Amino acid sequence: MARAVPSEPRLRADARRNGEQIRSAAIGAFQGQGLAVPLEEVAKAAGVSKATIFNRFGGRIGLIEAVIEEVVASPLFAVIDHTRTVDDAGERIAYYVTAIRDLQYRRPAFNDVLLQTYPHSRQLMEICRVGGEANEEFVAAARASGALRPEFTAGDLHALVVDNALALKHGERPARDDYDRRTTYLLDGIRPASG
Repeated sequence: MARAVPSEPRLRADARRNGEQIRSAAIGAFQGQGLAVPLEEVAKAAGVSKATIFNRFGGRIGLIEAVIEEVVASPLFAVIDHTRTVDDAGERIAYYVTAIRDLQYRRPAFNDVLLQTYPHSRQLMEICRVGGEANEEFVAAARASGALRPEFTAGDLHALVVDNALALKHGERPARDDYDRRTTYLLDGIRPASG
């Protein structure tokens, strides 16, 4: 007696399930370890082979683009949107800087985006563009209100967050209390001198 051959709809259901398992595993791995996590780890967590990731997503860049919305874009855009609701320009820039540094600490993939680790990802580069525009907007408003040192620019803010990304990615991870204390020092340093 001949063996039953799985029907085409069954294969498609398996492929869909594999795709969702890979996406879920990638979201968890990228959020916890950054975008450079070995694909073997993602495959193991998804219960599939590394080849299945390549067959389904075309490799790392395809996988990043499949999940970057959940991993980085949504949290970043939520920070930007909330920042725009803060009325006082000084409080607005303080919230923004604090929230960006919080994302950097909690989501290693955010640092990979800031460092443009995968420049061939169009979505990753678009996130960088939107973030750069937000930096310009919030710094300009804070400078105009006198809430920032007059010489402090959006380029300075960008350099500070990139420096922080490098330190978090390649240095020893500080305790959260120390990290938050340093955020306070940073904010004090970019505000105009009193008196």
